[in-house]
Amino acid sequence: MTVVTRFAPSPTGHLHVGNIRAALHNWLLARQAGGRFVLRIDDTDTARSREDYVEAIRADLAWLGLDPDGEERQSARFAIYEAEFEKLKAAGRLYPCWESPQELELKRKVLLGRGLPPIYDRAALALSDEEKAAKLAAGEAPHWRFLLDRDESIEWDDGIRGPQHFDPAQMSDPVVRRADGSWLYMLPSVIDDIAMGVTDVLRGEDHVSNTAAQAQMFAALGAPPPRFAHEALLVGTEGKLSKRLGSLGVAHFREAGIEPQALVALLGRLGTSDPVDPALGLEDLAARFDLSRFGRAPARFDEAELERVNAAVVHGLAYEQVAPRLPEGMDAAAWEAIRPNLASLRDVADWWQVVSGEVAAPDFDAETRAYLAEALATLERIAWDEDPWHALTGTLKAATGRKGKALFLPLRQALTGMDHGPDMKALLPLIGRARALARLGTAVQG
Repeated sequence: MTVVTRFAPSPTGHLHVGNIRAALHNWLLARQAGGRFVLRIDDTDTARSREDYVEAIRADLAWLGLDPDGEERQSARFAIYEAEFEKLKAAGRLYPCWESPQELELKRKVLLGRGLPPIYDRAALALSDEEKAAKLAAGEAPHWRFLLDRDESIEWDDGIRGPQHFDPAQMSDPVVRRADGSWLYMLPSVIDDIAMGVTDVLRGEDHVSNTAAQAQMFAALGAPPPRFAHEALLVGTEGKLSKRLGSLGVAHFREAGIEPQALVALLGRLGTSDPVDPALGLEDLAARFDLSRFGRAPARFDEAELERVNAAVVHGLAYEQVAPRLPEGMDAAAWEAIRPNLASLRDVADWWQVVSGEVAAPDFDAETRAYLAEALATLERIAWDEDPWHALTGTLKAATGRKGKALFLPLRQALTGMDHGPDMKALLPLIGRARALARLGTAVQG
């Protein structure tokens, strides 16, 4: 059996980091088994769904390298839902209800006040045909609920949470269709999973109760359910669900200079007992993907950790991989020199400015200016061979007796305007003889 997974976002906003993680894990699960990963756009909410969000979802997945093997649109499948809806009605598994939201909330409060679970009382099932006809004649459209079989325990072996047991008598019959005819998530999702041949549903643990109800929907539609796995939700560094996580999307990460491989490397292992390895790409992660490695504890997302992973990824990028993104004139030698000091590619332009632009050296005291004057004279006469930095510092050390910080730091400050940075052995040839002489001359003049 070919493994088929799906990622089913609603195009009512941009993907956030939790969505990205779900998409990634479903892609990895499918690839690990040599199966298919399908993008399903859940756009049944026609009032809130937007085409620009659909395009953004596709672009985000492409940036991450998560190319789907197929795409479906729920908005193109309304006729299919209608046909299956009628079958379930005829089988007595759907029933109309007329309670208003206010009435339902009142019932809920009464039950909670009595210390009872707020389960829908199925009052609508007691309505006579005459009462239903009168409501319809008065223009009162019903919403529709799926009738759970309360005599049959709901069980499945969850791929992450293990054996699951739900008593349907302790569950409300879920609403599957609104009074205006629009669909809620539950039933169309099941219909599509059957039609698309989805074998594995991997999603957040907030869907566990949905899975319990949907398990009976699969049975009512005459189809075996897929394998279910529910992973722990992401939490922030403070250890709880954070509104900020809902605002962290691909645009945020791209603007922050995060490489897609860094996000993939971190999110691919987040929630498992495996260490994050910045060197692992998508195919490597897929080969090692194993649901048994996931734990039940909340998965903590730390932007600081992402930044560390990103720096490691950047340090491993070859010049050929980044050349189109580098400043004009920056060659392979410059990339090799600057790369170890980068946290992200956003920093490249600043370091290239140190090489090729104007720098501002600090105001040196008289003693340091005298030392730099000697450095200037030395640089003018030494051979500009393959290692001018060591030729310069070796000569100055012998002539002045300086060593360590006293020898190197004033030179770095005068030549780069910085107290730290790339290895000067690699940087000085990039700065070039003429520019180095000019910068030392400026520093001497003060």
